[in-house]
Amino acid sequence: QVQLVESGGGLVQAGGSLRLFCAASGRTFSMYAMGWFRQAPGKEREFVASISLTGAIKYYADSVKGRFTVSRDNAKNTVYLQMNSLAPEDTAVYYCAADPDTRRLRVGSPDYWGQGTQVTVSS
Repeated sequence: QVQLVESGGGLVQAGGSLRLFCAASGRTFSMYAMGWFRQAPGKEREFVASISLTGAIKYYADSVKGRFTVSRDNAKNTVYLQMNSLAPEDTAVYYCAADPDTRRLRVGSPDYWGQGTQVTVSS
């Protein structure tokens, strides 16, 4: 079992930045690929970014490439999402996810989900 707890969300003006945190506990963190998803009101949950077990391989949704950066610190059991140049369309609940299989995580079927953290970008 893996428990995921997100933090760092909040209200920010367009063009601003936020850094999300996801703290993991339970099984060995370094055994899991980690990812971020988001769900805006009235929309389905969508993939944002993922990072491999060692952090060497990262994937991003086209909508966030060049603005968002995913990273992890296996010593701290934490994954991060640095979000820059935020826009109102980035407003959503952001979820952290974990799975030993990167492909399964990227298609939105990870073994574990966090409870989410709200990000609101005002225009």
